[in-house]
Parts: sequence; structure tokens; C-alpha cells
Amino acid sequence: MKMRMGVAAISALMIASGSFAADRGPVTNLPMPRFVSLKAAEGNVRRGPSLSHRIDWVFKRRNMPLQIVAEHGHWRRVEDRDGAGGWVHYTLLSGVRTVLIEQDMVPLYKIADVNSPVQAHAEAGVIARLGKCAGEWCRVTADGSKGWVKRSSFWGMMPGETRE
Repeated sequence: MKMRMGVAAISALMIASGSFAADRGPVTNLPMPRFVSLKAAEGNVRRGPSLSHRIDWVFKRRNMPLQIVAEHGHWRRVEDRDGAGGWVHYTLLSGVRTVLIEQDMVPLYKIADVNSPVQAHAEAGVIARLGKCAGEWCRVTADGSKGWVKRSSFWGMMPGETRE
């Protein structure tokens, strides 16, 4: 008889046995949680970490930022901005960092200063490629427009995270 364990039970068992540090993935040894993006135009989100698990839904936005919260073999448990998630095969994910603009008509400034010229505006829901971050400002690229935005205007970075 096969026994199924939930993610929380597996994680608790691995922590109790010392199988991995709480801040590192047991498979990749990369920081956990961490952000990645959806490489494919579509990605099946499964109830568990195998092809035999039911598909709960399909992510349909290429480059969408996702947060990896667990690892199991070739599978990564991911969550989107709303906390919805499931298991995705690692080949559907990319290390390219993107962010989701959360506020409407966010100005992209020429430099990291609200008094600098505005290069463009990004609507809520736009996915932008994440560049360098300095303090509360990050450089992003969206649909060919580049500029600096405040970190508070997007989702896709850990609190206190820095980027060169």
C-alpha cells in the first residue's frame, strides 16, 4: 500500500531528520523560498510532485514571476502573487527574474529619483524583467521601456533582497 504525505509532512520530516537546512532547498541547495519565472507559454500545475498527480490548473503567462517554496526531485512547488500554487516540473521554470507590477500606471523613472524624467508608465498586471536594485529602487524593463520603479510597486522580490 502506498502512503501519500503532504508537503508540510515531508518538510517536517526532513527538518526533523536534518536532511536540509530550513533556508536551503533539499534538491538544489539554493535559497528557499526564492523567485523564478515561468519559461513556457503554459505550465501545468499539479496537486503533487509527479505526472501521476492531477493537474489543478494551467499557468498561461510566459515570464510570470513565481516563488519556489518546496522542492522534490525534478519538481518545484510554486506560488503566484495570490498564493495559489502547486507542483511544476523544473524544466518549465527559468532563473530569469521578473516582477509583476501591482499598482496602476507606475512611472518608470530615468534614474532612481521621483524628480527625474518619466520614461514610461506600466499598468497593473504588466510583467517586467528585473534588473539592478539600489535601496528602495529597482531597474525594470517592460515591453521595450526601461526605468526605475519603487520596490513597493511590484511583486517578485524577497524583503531585504539585493541585486547587482
